[in-house]
Amino acid sequence: MKVKRFFAKTMAEALKQVSEQMGPDAVILSNRRVDGGVEIVTALDYDENMARQSLGGEASEAVNGSRLAEMQAERHRRLEDELDRSRARIREVREYSGGRNQDYAGTAFDALPEPETAMSGGPASRDVDDTGYSGELARMRAEISSLRDLVSGQQGAPDKAGIHAAQQRLAERLQELGLSQDLAASLSRRHKGGKLDEGWKQTLKMLASGVRTPHREWLDEGGVYALVGPTGSGKTTTIGKLAARYVLKYGADSLALVTTDRYRVAAHEQLFVFGRILNVPVRVVDESHTLDDILDELSDRHLVLIDTAGLTSSDRGYQEQLTELARSHHSVRTHLVVSATSQPRIMKSVWHCYKMAGLTGCVITKIDEALTLGESLGFVVETGLSVAYYTDGQKIPEDLHHARSAPLVRLAVERLEAFQQPLAAEAAPEPEHPRETA
Repeated sequence: MKVKRFFAKTMAEALKQVSEQMGPDAVILSNRRVDGGVEIVTALDYDENMARQSLGGEASEAVNGSRLAEMQAERHRRLEDELDRSRARIREVREYSGGRNQDYAGTAFDALPEPETAMSGGPASRDVDDTGYSGELARMRAEISSLRDLVSGQQGAPDKAGIHAAQQRLAERLQELGLSQDLAASLSRRHKGGKLDEGWKQTLKMLASGVRTPHREWLDEGGVYALVGPTGSGKTTTIGKLAARYVLKYGADSLALVTTDRYRVAAHEQLFVFGRILNVPVRVVDESHTLDDILDELSDRHLVLIDTAGLTSSDRGYQEQLTELARSHHSVRTHLVVSATSQPRIMKSVWHCYKMAGLTGCVITKIDEALTLGESLGFVVETGLSVAYYTDGQKIPEDLHHARSAPLVRLAVERLEAFQQPLAAEAAPEPEHPRETA
């Protein structure tokens, strides 16, 4: 995991630096205003499980993924500041030694890369001889090398060739479940011995702890919720299921539906059908009615569900639609709708496409059509998105379920077992029948 801090005058400039230097896979751990502009701390290959390991006992204070990311960012700031002090100490020692230690004129300290983490070092002593300076510089050089290894994750990293056989088998099982190789290896490395079955149970518990889910349902909590995602992911059908369940529980008077899709012909038809059946008003965002204008009018509604167009970054209106959601003066909680049948790379691509809308969480759809569910679980663990609901069929509203981490992992295991049973049956040898004799 590579962590780096960026400074700029504006948020837009800082994000541009992140994009240019870290690429599209960078995860923002924290952002804050500082003297002269803003500061963003980002990470590549961010993994919540690895972050908890690196924080040690401090990780117990993290009540959710967001807090964990902030703690990781704060640790990075603290260590980076300490390394700056260590580098200053080296310069002080070398300057004091002056020309007496020419052997150090070409040391690698001048070519040290920008610090990525640090540890503390006390003030340099002035009352030492030439040998003392040599030892001091050697110690500081070893310290900074150790610090660089610490931030890059190289120090203490287990050798793949030395992974215990049980850990290797656990990693293989997790990959069969659908998890990525890196996430599977990260989880399996925590198994320190004992029976394989016990290790499997503990590993599944760790996986479940990495899947975030909200305690309350939208229907009970109320508010404004928007669903975003590609065409065909199931946004409108999911809104229909949510609306139907709400009407059955609370009635139609405190619910409203909104669509921002004014880019496609007849894009609103399905949502209007739901509205007529449930006797719920449906409003359309267009040139004459902005999203905030409509939400102002619907401020007395307990629950407002917003459907959006399935646009990509190359489509007309893509930027406009996401900016509209992100900059609304209403508290719009935007959720990404992800199909469980998608490949992990496509899930990540969709997430990158829509994360500028300020995603609060996600909804996983089409679970009934997926062969394995590990891909979806790995996606939410790696992105940190909270799973609000999942769907497993076309029935309205029966096939909509409030997400819980442990049942989701259990469902993934059951799906894997159901998938493997026919394969095991095919691989089993046919029984031999005794040959008849005359």
